[in-house]
Parts: sequence; C-alpha cells; structure tokens
Amino acid sequence: MVKRTYLDSGVLLAACKGMDKLSLQAMRALDEPEREFLVSDAVWLEVMPKAIYERQRKEAAFYEAIFAAAEKLPWNLTTLDHAAGLAQQYGMAAMDAIHVAHALDARVDELLTAEKPGKPMFRTLGLAVRSIREDRA
Repeated sequence: MVKRTYLDSGVLLAACKGMDKLSLQAMRALDEPEREFLVSDAVWLEVMPKAIYERQRKEAAFYEAIFAAAEKLPWNLTTLDHAAGLAQQYGMAAMDAIHVAHALDARVDELLTAEKPGKPMFRTLGLAVRSIREDRA
C-alpha cells in the first residue's frame, strides 16, 4: 500500500548535506518504494532559490528531480489561512504551520520532517508527523 508523504524541506536539505547520520536517514526515507511524495511551493521556496543563487548545480538538480517525481501543492489562501490558525492553536513557527496545513489539506498519511521530535508540529491532531531524527528499527 502506498503511503502519501508530505516532505518538509529539512528532509531535502539533510539529504544534500553529505554522509552524516541525518543525511543517511533522509536518503533512506526518500528511497522507500512504498512512498508517494508531496511537496508544496513552500518547500520549493525554502530550498531552490539559495541553491540557484549560489550556483549549486548538483544540489538544484537533486531538488528538481524530487519535485519532478512528487505531487505538487501550490500556494493558496485557504491553506495559508489554515496555517495561521494552526500556528495560533499549537504555537508553531510560521513555516512549520504552512507545511502542516499543506499536509492536512492534502490528506496525506504522514508528514516527514527533519525537525526534532517534541516541536509543536508533532502535537497536531489528525496528522502523523515523523522525524528522520528518530531511530528506526
């Protein structure tokens, strides 16, 4: 069964960092064949402009490959309004709330992040949030 998974930008950033434990966890998650990934315009905005500006061609190509294979979730005012409510309800940072709102509105099975467990996003009702920082058996 395919698991619809919203990717937080931190997962993509970690995957590009090299060969440390977090990078390996990110790459392992991205390689799971039973996953269907979703990314939002917010994810694009967090990773692509800097890679392009700094002429990091390999990094930008990596992100583009992920975006090409993933379902894209565009900006929309309904989701941004939802994010504002979530930020107030759970005490989330703005971009975390935007990612959570996109994930909830797209009815994903899971939001995959590189955030440390225990951040406010992990308290969101109705959304499974998993960190690549968690050890998996």
